[in-house]
Amino acid sequence: MMNKKKYAAMGAAVLLASMSLAGCGSNGNNAPNDTASTNNATNNAGNNAATTNDSTNANAGSTNAGATTDTPKLTGDFEVQYFVGGYGDKWWTKVIADFQAANPDLHVKALGGPKINEQNKPRWIGGNPPDFVYIDGPELNDRQMVEDGQLEDLTDWIKDAKNVDGDKILDMLAQQPQQFDGKIYNIPLVLNSWGIFWNKALFKEKGWQEPQDFQQFLDVSDKIKAAGTTPFIHTGKYPYYINGAFLYPAIVSANNGDYKVLQDMAANKVEAFESEAVKTALGKIVTLRDKGFIDKASIQINHTDSQMLFLQNKDAFIPNGLWLPNEMSKDIPQGFDFGFIPSITQDAGQKIVANTSTATVAIAKNAKNKDAAHAFLQFVFSKAQASQWAELSGAPSNIKGDISASNAPSFVKDAAKYLTDPNTIVIPTITFNADVDKAMQDATDALTIGKIDPAGWVKRVTDVVKKVAK
Repeated sequence: MMNKKKYAAMGAAVLLASMSLAGCGSNGNNAPNDTASTNNATNNAGNNAATTNDSTNANAGSTNAGATTDTPKLTGDFEVQYFVGGYGDKWWTKVIADFQAANPDLHVKALGGPKINEQNKPRWIGGNPPDFVYIDGPELNDRQMVEDGQLEDLTDWIKDAKNVDGDKILDMLAQQPQQFDGKIYNIPLVLNSWGIFWNKALFKEKGWQEPQDFQQFLDVSDKIKAAGTTPFIHTGKYPYYINGAFLYPAIVSANNGDYKVLQDMAANKVEAFESEAVKTALGKIVTLRDKGFIDKASIQINHTDSQMLFLQNKDAFIPNGLWLPNEMSKDIPQGFDFGFIPSITQDAGQKIVANTSTATVAIAKNAKNKDAAHAFLQFVFSKAQASQWAELSGAPSNIKGDISASNAPSFVKDAAKYLTDPNTIVIPTITFNADVDKAMQDATDALTIGKIDPAGWVKRVTDVVKKVAK
């Protein structure tokens, strides 16, 4: 999936619109897709003829309910950049084809693929970017893009913007857009949760208890290890997985359920990184390490390798995002039954902490066709497209909705229950400075293999925080 530099969260209403789910990364997103599909960067969306459904077949600038017909036609070229990772590209192919069909005088160019962010980086740096961008995958960081002046300020536009059905977009979002110094530049399209996975079938066969808190996790991990299975594996090449699914929830739990500590960390406040909550959370990683629960192969492998070992029942638990089953759909053994909980680092009696990840969409500040870009935003945030996203990507949309009666997999419905439960602490979206984020990832890797202790983690990271905060 992706470079989930949005380790954070989902707003209270969370998760899932109509959908059937799937990530990474990781934002995500989600994790880097080492075996991803071919780059279709030059494909014209019009070549992907797809039947539009009734609610998306109107001109993107108008509405279906009481729509007027005097909306100017969209013309010219319109470029859409999207990263292809664990969510695949079926939805992007479909939605772009739908939008093209609704706007036949527009020339839509699809720029997509697993390496599209890297390929288009010179264009962004040179001030000649595509009009519309899906911010997911490596090489893209929303905060950095805002700081570099690459994204259009949507603050005034989004206040009253309506989708193609006439619904106010902000009212439909499960998670509201993140603000940067009080301004909005990007809107969450995907809503996903980090968490801990296991194989329910294996646990039932072995009589292992599914954990609901950290002590239960340690207790069952002792039994798992004694049975000859390694309890825990993570993605050492992409440590944002273990940070997002294990460390950050642990920090919030250790801070009495208050996620403001993470917000202070994102604001580069040194004292937040030096807090007892951070030290306590890091201590839980040390506990896993010292008990021999962490697979020694973790440090050197990527997401797909760690996921394969998990699917082969070589490792009982894996920190990951809800995109995992979709990303590995071709490799899931028969009878494998995904268990999921947003966090296992809380103490007995504490609330579960859901650290959600989002992938957002935005308009380039230097976009050449901003009319088409705004219309495309109105188009993608419809209930019909939210449903199509869920069905085609296997991931939850950021449009509010009830999926209990949907065809979503059981683990997705489990996730939805957690995320809509008032006893779950749901962290709002938080984005760290890119350099600080990298420092935390590297420090966590070093901590898992005993190169440093929690104090060393804090020093490594705060040294970088002090530099970027100047």
